[in-house]
Amino acid sequence: MKNLFTRTLTGIAYVVLICVGIMGNSLSFLAVFSVVTILCLWEFYHLINAQKRTKINPYYNCFGGFLLFLVTYLYASGVFDYYIFFIYLFYIVIVLISELYEKQQDPINHAAYIFLGQTYIALPLALLNMIVFREIEGETPVYNSLMILSLFVFLWVNDTGAYLVGMALGKHHLFKRISPKKSWEGFAGGLVFTIASAFVFAHFRPEIKLCHWIGLSLSVVVFGTWGDLTESLIKRTLGVKDSGCALPGHGGYLDRFDSLLMAVYAMLFYVQLLIIQN
Repeated sequence: MKNLFTRTLTGIAYVVLICVGIMGNSLSFLAVFSVVTILCLWEFYHLINAQKRTKINPYYNCFGGFLLFLVTYLYASGVFDYYIFFIYLFYIVIVLISELYEKQQDPINHAAYIFLGQTYIALPLALLNMIVFREIEGETPVYNSLMILSLFVFLWVNDTGAYLVGMALGKHHLFKRISPKKSWEGFAGGLVFTIASAFVFAHFRPEIKLCHWIGLSLSVVVFGTWGDLTESLIKRTLGVKDSGCALPGHGGYLDRFDSLLMAVYAMLFYVQLLIIQN
């Protein structure tokens, strides 16, 4: 009971913080998700360092992830043109050159883990900027929180539905080798709950067709589940149960944002190719 109470309080605080960041303005979005990027990278690089396979400087490379988020924000918001990305490319060059001087026992492994963190965590979080800023032809891109908010709501509803249905009815393993507790029944339950939430969004935001809300919810569930399984694979490979202990009752930061890291791609592609084009 105590663990459930702690988990609930942490979950409420997490949801409130994310909603404030999204629904405030572009600066609150920048602040909250810059911190999320840094914390997730910090956790990931410490997980790698704990394996004694290599020694990554978390300060420098967390800054690299923040840099990617920042330059993407500046580009997506229309403040700078594409050349702003040259700043992040400079970081990549510095990482490669530094391998000549750091005297790592396995420099290829060292660089590979650094770039895994950047592509697995920093890149999808940076791409949130490409969803939250809506470009209007001939005008400066406008901050629009609707799509990002729906992305998180779909993920939260899916997680809750999958957990409740899986606990009650789960018998058939979804991916036993990677995550033995997940079931096909739970996956189906989460999907049904998420599609139901799509009808709610369609009712209150009819400017986007119902078929698109349903398509978005389906995409987020599928890719969010893959994101969850991907993080489970990483944890199983590293021999840890949770990515960290920073969030009481929930584990680490990556345990909370794992689904998002894949679902971002689904949302971005769907919005850019199907909703905006239509």
